[in-house]
Amino acid sequence: MSTEFNERLPEPHDERAQIWIVGTREQVNHIISEMYVRQMITDRSQFSPMIPAPFANGRYMTLLLR
Repeated sequence: MSTEFNERLPEPHDERAQIWIVGTREQVNHIISEMYVRQMITDRSQFSPMIPAPFANGRYMTLLLR
């Protein structure tokens, strides 16, 4: 991960655990929904907004800070 991307994270990366989801838009949405249904998260808004992955064309990513 690049330094520029680290600077965009809302909190320092060593403060809280992170779960990264990278895949197609449909895959990322499916995993978020699955985590909600399995009650691993209480609200879909716990994830960062989905953005294009800077390191993979055609892929999107989201981040969950725990």
